[in-house]
Amino acid sequence: MPQEKSFHMTPDEFRRHGHAVVDWIADYQSRIESFPVLSQVKPGQLRASLPVNPPAEGEPFDTLLKDVDQLILPGVTHWQSPNWFAYFPCNASGPGILGDLLASGLGVQGMLWSTSPACTELETHVMDWLVGMLGLPQKFLSSSTGGGVIQDTASSAVLCALLAARERASGYTTNKKGGNGRLVAYASTQTHSSLEKAAMIAGIGTDNLRLIEVDEKFAMKPDALAHQVDADRKAGLIPCFVCATVGTTSSNAMDPVRAIGEVCQKNDLWLHVDAAMSGTAMVCLEFRHLQDGVDLADSYNFNPHKWMGANFDCSCFWVADRKALIQTLSILPEYLRNQATESGAVIDYRDWHIQLGRRFRSLKLWFVIRHYGIEGLQHNVREHVRLAQEFADWVKSDDRFELAAPVPLNLICFRHKGGDATNQSIMDRLNKSGDLCLTHTKLNGSLTLRLSVGQMNTKARHVERAWQLIREEANRLG
Repeated sequence: MPQEKSFHMTPDEFRRHGHAVVDWIADYQSRIESFPVLSQVKPGQLRASLPVNPPAEGEPFDTLLKDVDQLILPGVTHWQSPNWFAYFPCNASGPGILGDLLASGLGVQGMLWSTSPACTELETHVMDWLVGMLGLPQKFLSSSTGGGVIQDTASSAVLCALLAARERASGYTTNKKGGNGRLVAYASTQTHSSLEKAAMIAGIGTDNLRLIEVDEKFAMKPDALAHQVDADRKAGLIPCFVCATVGTTSSNAMDPVRAIGEVCQKNDLWLHVDAAMSGTAMVCLEFRHLQDGVDLADSYNFNPHKWMGANFDCSCFWVADRKALIQTLSILPEYLRNQATESGAVIDYRDWHIQLGRRFRSLKLWFVIRHYGIEGLQHNVREHVRLAQEFADWVKSDDRFELAAPVPLNLICFRHKGGDATNQSIMDRLNKSGDLCLTHTKLNGSLTLRLSVGQMNTKARHVERAWQLIREEANRLG
């Protein structure tokens, strides 16, 4: 009888093609500086190069990899380039990539402890490690009243925190009866836009999201927060949630967490601390003063996929009272019932976030922490901060430029004194050149350039070259 055709990749084929993919990634890393940092393709260019219809029969794997070179690479903006200074870093480290590969190979779905005990228990353990590594309060440990979970992004983390705050403030009735339009949440004018989206999804509504004014350092004013909370209570509303940011996206501003936390304690408000990028810096003792007051937080988040090299997506989220989070998000249909869950001796992380299914994200984080060690992670942060401070000094020494915000860590907000059009031109020309990539923000109404030092392969020569190119563009403009 003729042998039945197999459509699957055999283990031997996988081994051969897998070696080819790892070689491709290694080659990509070694030549990444040869590519323009910002993709130069036009809208629709990639799709125009792809077949209208999918293949009727399978194609050789070598053809797929060839098309990655010819079709995909031109449309990639290279976040892993050492000349990437835009937005924030999004590092894909060697150990993180390999940990991610193993997670994909295992292919587990860790919604329950019973569906993959290792997926759950490694995550709990790594999250407990990080409590000590970042100097977080003991109440965030799994052995205490709280615990940690890996979310996909900080956007999901702040949504979960807001939902838990909503339920706590409403006596856990909003999930059943819906909102009454009286709950109010608070953030600064510089808080990440994900909180606005969270307010929409959670049913708080953007009209009930109060954006509190900031000081000259772009940090939330605690007295303004207290005044707004009092005004809302007098108006018959129910304040329930405050987001303090340790390192805003726009300017890396540091909200005064302790003073904000004291307002929250006085008014029984849930305090969420968003340290999405800057949280990684807390592996260094000398930077922990920036989150003074974190012991007053009900929840905390930072993103190892930014500055720690754990590969997107990996966002760490802790709560001080896990019962509040679980009571907010837990649903138990019959098909998920099992003996381990009913024993109460295990964690089921499906109750800690929005989605049911979950990947084995802790594997890549475990690999990164074990490969670099605390020492290696500290070195990376300290070197990037050193380079950023040096860049800030160069800005201050050039009469044509000025700093637009303090530089506590690795983000420099600066501008040419020639005005918005000049700064826009400098950024556009540099980004179009492909030599580096910057982004902008608006501070005090003025267009401001942002240079973020945090890509793991960025060295002194890359930062020096960036400043040289910026000055050359300034010279060209006269």
